[in-house]
Amino acid sequence: MKRHSFVFLIISVLLISSAFAQTDPVVKKIIEIGTTDNRVMDHLDILSNRIGGRLIGSGAYEDAEKWTASEFQKWGLEVEMDDSGELPVGFNRGPWFGRMLSEGGMTLHFVTPSYTAGTKGVQRGPVLMEPKTQRAFDNMKGALKGAWVLIAGSGANGKPIDTSPEADEKRAKIIEENTEIEKNNAEIRRENRQNRDNPEAQKELIPLTEEPALFYKQMKESGILGIIQSAPVPLRATRSTESILNMTWETLPTVPDIKLDETQYEIIKKKVEERRYFLLEFDIRNHFRMGPVKYHNVIGIIRGTEFPDEYVIVSGHLDAYDVATGGVDCGVGVTNAMEAARLIMEAGGKPKRTILFFLFAGEEFGLFGSKSWVKRNEDKLDKISNMFNRDGGPSCPTGIRVTKAMREDMEKICASINSINPEFPFEILDREPRPLPERAGGTDSGPYAVKGIPTMGIEGGYPRGDNFSYGEIWHTERDLYNKMIPDYQKHSAVVTAVIAYGVANLDHLLSRDGYYITEKKEETKKK
Repeated sequence: MKRHSFVFLIISVLLISSAFAQTDPVVKKIIEIGTTDNRVMDHLDILSNRIGGRLIGSGAYEDAEKWTASEFQKWGLEVEMDDSGELPVGFNRGPWFGRMLSEGGMTLHFVTPSYTAGTKGVQRGPVLMEPKTQRAFDNMKGALKGAWVLIAGSGANGKPIDTSPEADEKRAKIIEENTEIEKNNAEIRRENRQNRDNPEAQKELIPLTEEPALFYKQMKESGILGIIQSAPVPLRATRSTESILNMTWETLPTVPDIKLDETQYEIIKKKVEERRYFLLEFDIRNHFRMGPVKYHNVIGIIRGTEFPDEYVIVSGHLDAYDVATGGVDCGVGVTNAMEAARLIMEAGGKPKRTILFFLFAGEEFGLFGSKSWVKRNEDKLDKISNMFNRDGGPSCPTGIRVTKAMREDMEKICASINSINPEFPFEILDREPRPLPERAGGTDSGPYAVKGIPTMGIEGGYPRGDNFSYGEIWHTERDLYNKMIPDYQKHSAVVTAVIAYGVANLDHLLSRDGYYITEKKEETKKK
């Protein structure tokens, strides 16, 4: 064949391939529906504003399971409620209020970690600083009953104070150390008094070891109302997975653990140090549920017509911290997967291989749902073409990174994307091989990546200059519906539907060649 004829043939093939992607009737219909009748924000409204924060173990999470499953069924998908585990007790968060009662009083801005105690109705009491030595505790233990206690440390991570037996042992050792430091300081003070006329002979006192809630057990036994810790704004409230897994109905926490706006904390602390009398009043409605409480991955299934035992996964995690409403983390992933599923079904899509739309459980507890599914489905892992997981900010799709072995397939699949909205250009980028991870990362694609499954994701950006900060909403009180960027989320659902459907419609699985570097692991196994 002559060279110019060969070049012409190659160009013709590329043009035909591109035209196929652009004229495929299902793809065209997905784009049409996605641009004229996109419902992704409707899904988020229900998920975030009607159901709200939804930790596993909560009634809200069970509501989210039922609602998302019913939506998948309504659109014609098969639904599997995948039993992924259970918690010994459950937790529901209600409203919370607080105020300082004094001249110049104020409404308090605070949160409490998940699975921690609420108040016994409205509780009001004076405020004390926590003791740092046994002598200080003995001097004030009678005043602790019915008081709120300011404790040291920063509540920036939003986790509760560790109340485990191991933590109690650690505190006991620090109390002993501080007792010795206190004795040494007493001797230093005596020597300094003797040498008061000799400045050069003056010695500095040894600082006491700081440990938040150092006398936690003793203060609890004395009848304190709760502990209060300073925290930066926006306030973050998370959980202690280990304590939750070891919790029983008989050992529920009883002392409220309050993370207070650091500015207000300093105002209150100053008043306490000046020994002013005032009261704090809190009403915190944290409620527990009798366990065990099961949780499920909700899986919407579009069964493949030719390769039903091969899979493409689209996912987000259904659980969300209950201090806010999970508007972004992970409303962004859940509603993206839901609307992509709806668009494909509404467009009459019948992919060659099965598409699994995963709404994972327990991501915030440590990837519980995704780890569970991977462990129980080893036989399916080699048959997964790619996992498209979304868990991050409400960004606009800007591109996708592909290996050399994937590029030809992905160019065909993505050819129509730039026709959706010229304001949001999309490009195919090169992906260099990366080491096969040894541990699952911080999102649900992690357990799949460890098993060598491609987790190629759609990359995002903020082309309009939206001044979005993921740190502002990540596990904080500001993770709300209004933090979503609707135009980006709508576009993302359409792009996800087009790409997932395209990968599912190939006549082969995506090549894994060059996706991970595995030589080191193989060498280790041989040794």
